Amino acid sequence: MSEAAASARGPGRRWLPWVGTLLGLAALAWVLRRFELNRFLAHVAEADARFLVLIAFAIMAEQLVRAWKWRQLLSPLRKGIGVFRLFGAIMAGYLLAIVVPFGFGTVARSWLVARREDLMFAAVLATVALDRLTDGLVFAALVPLALALVAFPDPSGGIRAGLLWGGAGSFALLVAAAAALIVYRRDVLAPDGRLLRLASRLPPRWADTIRGQATFFADGVVWPGEVWRGAGIILASVLIKLLAVTHFLWAGLAFGVTLQPAEYLFVIVFLGFLIIIGHFLRMLGGFVVGSIFVLGLFGVAPEPALAMVLAVQGASLLSVGAIGALALWRQGSAFGQDEPHRPCAPALR
Repeated sequence: MSEAAASARGPGRRWLPWVGTLLGLAALAWVLRRFELNRFLAHVAEADARFLVLIAFAIMAEQLVRAWKWRQLLSPLRKGIGVFRLFGAIMAGYLLAIVVPFGFGTVARSWLVARREDLMFAAVLATVALDRLTDGLVFAALVPLALALVAFPDPSGGIRAGLLWGGAGSFALLVAAAAALIVYRRDVLAPDGRLLRLASRLPPRWADTIRGQATFFADGVVWPGEVWRGAGIILASVLIKLLAVTHFLWAGLAFGVTLQPAEYLFVIVFLGFLIIIGHFLRMLGGFVVGSIFVLGLFGVAPEPALAMVLAVQGASLLSVGAIGALALWRQGSAFGQDEPHRPCAPALR
């Protein structure tokens, strides 16, 4: 990249967080334009603590299911990895992602498992990619279901059309990504693969490193051979989404708000797309803004809506903070240490 191009991109990148912050504040002011502090405090004072506790249990149950699912994806590399070990690594990754965003949590949990189970980091990272792909495909499949079951005020049809096209586009992109991973694995593991031939043109030290890591990653891109494991991975992805739906169910019950079952599903679908958009725009408080807006579509006033979203976020932060910190302490993680060079799992060789 030329110096002129770099200088041209630099100011834009510096301004983007400020634009996202201003956009988030403006959106928050709009969704809270009829907000009354006294009503909000009254809702908080009357909250049912039993349902607030259930939010935290639902969050932990969701991640336990994710740990079981990850165990099945890791089975071609190493069978018998403890679910609670993976659960701790997932929660530790979420905790570290709060401190260092931009995908660091995914890297951290992969590194923790690779280090503890004596596996190659790149291979474990590939299993996380499969985890995300299956989650994304299930989520995209839920979009038309949520739109078919729920009626909400949308005079222009823009919200419904946007979600429908977003779901279709996401599904197509995820299918393409899965196909690309399959092609990548076949190419890298082939004796005359193009990617490895290209890497051989680099200096020997770089070529060896790239070839090794590319091969290890390809080793992790493998679907379990047992039918029950494959079916379990898909069912676990569905269960993860259903448990995520209950976060707002328990939060609503804590503050006297009840919705129809399909409406909770729509809330999760809507927020899923908004979080992705907010991530790219660096939008401040996108989850809060989106939650208040979508709950408002179903007649929930801004005061209990804000209380609900703060309860969900608070329970998530407390759960991740407590369990993630405990997991890091128990695993004795020391990121300053270099990962030892180990041979790949024998099951793949």
